[in-house]
Amino acid sequence: MNVVEVKNLPNHLIVDFFTEHWGSPEMVISSGIYDCSSLDGFAVVEDKDKIVGLITYIIENNECEIISLDSVKEGQGIGSLLVKEVENLASKENCKLVKLITTNDNLLALKFYQKRGFILSKIINNAVEKARKLKPEIPLIGNEGIPIRDEIELIKKLT
Repeated sequence: MNVVEVKNLPNHLIVDFFTEHWGSPEMVISSGIYDCSSLDGFAVVEDKDKIVGLITYIIENNECEIISLDSVKEGQGIGSLLVKEVENLASKENCKLVKLITTNDNLLALKFYQKRGFILSKIINNAVEKARKLKPEIPLIGNEGIPIRDEIELIKKLT
């Protein structure tokens, strides 16, 4: 798999990817509002310009926060590879932990991250209601028919 830093890809590919998978590059979570197309990250690319996996992150105060992770091809190790890239970079940058936020309906993400050593650290009740005020297109109902309302923070301490 060909992993590249997103800064080495044409920006329109990143914007198009987020628009296709999220409706826009804008991500609204309790830690902030992010234009994912302008964040640092890594992508798995096929055929020179087809993104099949993309992760973005920020580093602040010796903590690395994963803002987004998407894999177009499930079960092929793309997500795991991208998370490992971020963990390795975070270690080099002397980060103490990697963290992320997902929503209460995202059972696949909760399973995925816990299998990779992340633990649940915080529940932010009704956080999505606040996010909808800034990004009204966030759906009310998510995966498995679960109402989307809370955010869950997961962390992994780095050694």
